[in-house]
Amino acid sequence: MNFSELLNSFRQGKGTAKSHMKNLIEMAAVDGHFADVEFSLLKSIAKRNSISESQLAEIRKNPDHVTFEVPADNKEKFNQLYDLVHMMAADASVHDEERKLSNLFAIRFGYPKEKVEELVSLIHANIKNQQSPDETRKRVDMLIQ
Repeated sequence: MNFSELLNSFRQGKGTAKSHMKNLIEMAAVDGHFADVEFSLLKSIAKRNSISESQLAEIRKNPDHVTFEVPADNKEKFNQLYDLVHMMAADASVHDEERKLSNLFAIRFGYPKEKVEELVSLIHANIKNQQSPDETRKRVDMLIQ
């Protein structure tokens, strides 16, 4: 991989991370209430994705400046969907709009449309039962095969 390809890969990763933050903000706000627990989760996920609090504030303030990007690899698609479902459930109250949005993201990430509801429910149940993301991914892989 030459320097230009490496630089493009880094930029895409950062762009995908910003897109992910925008998606999480949308998930947190779709029910009309951005709870403190959702904001704490958002900051934690931003830190894990090397997004500073000032960048996060900018994304929240100007979400239209961030383009939606589908992650290139399947592991990252799963990780982002897992985070979105986690955000959906963070305030212990899952609204219909949050579930619909989770399903929509799963479809946009390329998961089979006919399995999306079951997939989101599986991830949600595993989060609720404190299963690890790795264990959840194994179950998701079995479901979609």
